[in-house]
Amino acid sequence: MAALSVDGIFEAAVRILLEEEKVINLVFSPGNVMIRFPTTRRLADYLKVPHYYVLPYFAMMEEMQLVTRAERVGILTTPTGTKKLLKIISERFRDQAILLMGEKVLSDLESRAHLS
Repeated sequence: MAALSVDGIFEAAVRILLEEEKVINLVFSPGNVMIRFPTTRRLADYLKVPHYYVLPYFAMMEEMQLVTRAERVGILTTPTGTKKLLKIISERFRDQAILLMGEKVLSDLESRAHLS
């Protein structure tokens, strides 16, 4: 289980997306790719902590411009957050990501996030 920290929440999000839900939702806008984050409740359940424990971390992550909350859409990564999430995926969960989205899509996302 990941630790309760910004990095721990990002790792938990990757694990939820790749290992449990096996779904990654991408949102494209001119020059940007955003990734839909699991809900705060889903992350709290995964981390086995009360929901209100994760909320301050999301406030910090918004201040750090890693995520943004969109009404009726959910939590999305910003360009900086996308880069952080993809870096974790590329370095620690590459095989699972390739099984889910294929090498070409992963490579394209890495390129768009300026990881490669």
